[in-house]
Amino acid sequence: MQAKKPQDSLVIMNELVLPNDTNMMHNLMGGRLLYWMDIAAAMSAQKHSNRLVVTASVDNVSFQQSIKLGDAVTIEAKVTRAFNKSMEVRLDVWAQNIPSGTKIKSNEAYYTFVALDDAGKPVAAPELVPKTDEEKLMFEGALRRRQLRLILSGRMEPNDATEIKALFMAAKHEV
Repeated sequence: MQAKKPQDSLVIMNELVLPNDTNMMHNLMGGRLLYWMDIAAAMSAQKHSNRLVVTASVDNVSFQQSIKLGDAVTIEAKVTRAFNKSMEVRLDVWAQNIPSGTKIKSNEAYYTFVALDDAGKPVAAPELVPKTDEEKLMFEGALRRRQLRLILSGRMEPNDATEIKALFMAAKHEV
């Protein structure tokens, strides 16, 4: 299996916020945005693994800025790290009011996907080789984020989270 670069998994998805996508305040409904984000992230994971994928987890998604009726939404998704059978995908969401020319960052999140074989069983994903400094930072942080996900889901004991423990131990010694 050949290693891939994060850029190989880049997906840029655009949507226009229509009346059916909004709530009573003419803002994009959060569920609709999560739906779009899941599609973009899944396509990114599929491009990386060349497999069908399923969503394994969604990290905290905070809605920093509301997205309005008529805004153009751009979702950028890219794999940040591949583990044995899972892949972390980072998403950045931008809203643009085309007539005014304003553009804001609305959301960011991390999704985790698992690649599946033809029988629907999890399979290994290709290695990810970061190239840029930013990609390397995302890659390094992915292990900490993964350990936190596993602790919160009850699938890892906090004492086994070497990366997270090292962060707290370093902070404790600096005091």
